[in-house]
Amino acid sequence: MEEYMLPCLNKKLFGWDCFGCGIQRSLALIIKGEFAEAFVMYPAIYTLILLLGLIVFNAFMNLKFGHKLISILAILNAIIIVTNFIYKTFIIH
Repeated sequence: MEEYMLPCLNKKLFGWDCFGCGIQRSLALIIKGEFAEAFVMYPAIYTLILLLGLIVFNAFMNLKFGHKLISILAILNAIIIVTNFIYKTFIIH
């Protein structure tokens, strides 16, 4: 499955990770059942899956507080993604 993954254009052109680097590999690790490794690869993976599920569920069920929950999860995801990007870009390297 890894041989069919799309390369990161940002990493190819500029040599550094983008905000989404690791998400495909993280999903592949989840499919393999390697849940902790998936989190290490891309920490926002589980909250993104939850957000996507909530968006789909809200589209069909129209939850009372659906939009508020989606907004909170979206902000949480943005914080996790930006924090991970900063950590990978400036702390590790």
